[in-house]
Amino acid sequence: MRKTAFLILLAGASVCAPLRAQSKPDDMSRTLFPHSTVSQLYAAGQANIIFQAHPPFHSPYDGPNSMQARGEYKTSLVGTLFLGAQPHRKTRYNTDLILDIESAGGRGISQALGLAGFTNLDVVRNPSLGSKPYIARVQVHQTIGFTSEMVEAERTPFSLATQVPARRLELRLGKMSLPDVFDQNAVGSDSHFQFTNWTVDNNGAWDYAADTRGYTYAFVAEYQSPAWGARYATALMPTAANGIDLDWALRRSNGQNAEVEWHRGLMSQWLPKERKGMVRVLSFVNHADMGLYREAVQAYLARKDATPDIDAHHHQSSVKYGFGINTEQEITADLRAFARWGWNEGQHQSWAYTEVDSTVAAGADLPGARWSRPRDKVGVAFVTNGIKQDHQNYLKHGGLGFLLGDGNLTYGRENILETYYQAALARGLSMTLGVQYIAHPGYNRDRGPVLVPSVRAHVEF
Repeated sequence: MRKTAFLILLAGASVCAPLRAQSKPDDMSRTLFPHSTVSQLYAAGQANIIFQAHPPFHSPYDGPNSMQARGEYKTSLVGTLFLGAQPHRKTRYNTDLILDIESAGGRGISQALGLAGFTNLDVVRNPSLGSKPYIARVQVHQTIGFTSEMVEAERTPFSLATQVPARRLELRLGKMSLPDVFDQNAVGSDSHFQFTNWTVDNNGAWDYAADTRGYTYAFVAEYQSPAWGARYATALMPTAANGIDLDWALRRSNGQNAEVEWHRGLMSQWLPKERKGMVRVLSFVNHADMGLYREAVQAYLARKDATPDIDAHHHQSSVKYGFGINTEQEITADLRAFARWGWNEGQHQSWAYTEVDSTVAAGADLPGARWSRPRDKVGVAFVTNGIKQDHQNYLKHGGLGFLLGDGNLTYGRENILETYYQAALARGLSMTLGVQYIAHPGYNRDRGPVLVPSVRAHVEF
């Protein structure tokens, strides 16, 4: 993996977390070398290396999918080459051709098992896939303007135009990560510059369509206006829980996602007009070959199965649905806050993202201007995750999910506090110290608490 990563860096490649696209660049995300804002071609890169560890913690028992109670440390590295092209310069009807090539290597602590809110978003949950480069994104992004009024836009690897129509329709078709477009948040969405916990950077209860690396093939339609926006996506689901293969039979297996956003924060009426805010409401409906936790437990109690096995009780085109709310708000000229809430029905097995049926998260960040370090940043967030009664019973009787399974369970909500300090060392280079405190890992009051410190190095080209 190290050899591959250094070859990518020397080639001017980029690194992007497999489960999350980068947020809009701010002052701390300036690249080592300047990028053209007028060229029809785009090439960029970044590298993200995360070292995490934890000391031994209390654990009277463990199971096949437990977080290891003995002390351990692991390092992850993700690398991606971002490429893009604009075939023409018609800003009102802009077309972007996107191709990203990625390499994800290293490991997460306990092989990314034992936590619903896992500590490192860069970790691929199937380490046997190795670090061989793969195509992460390949898509067409088409903008159709409904007005000649243009507004300034940030050039990113996923949208190359620097001016876009104030009212427009954006269409995307191809391979992507759904969080590239949905559930975005300026404070808590980016494992390269912000938090690294899965359920802080994403809505943990949103079981979004994705393979084990976090990608799927999808069609996305999005409408934007100055006051509000809306987007819809239909996407391929994996053939198995946390699987790498996608099911192309859309009639029997698909993920439907819808989100509406208002370009005004919940506190905007009490704050000056220049304080930006956003509210997003998300819903999803997944159809896949999922099992029911209750059926798996009933079969075990009736002695039909030696252990609860949800994979033995699948139903084709089962439906799992849920909702989420995502809000962000500028409180002062530099202090920003965010919050998320998520819920899903919890009867069907967790299929694609993580084992969370309900979640509430909140946090904030602050740049270092007040202590004469304007390009530094400090952040803090808290998230509490839970699962429904059927899911609890399944784990208590010894059932295994694709992430959890201690062999027993004394249920308690998984509560996580994360904080970080990011120091800008040079143009395009930053170092971040972080720590996460986890109470009831894997929803188990018998185990933990766990303290996970981390060091993150990030380079952008």
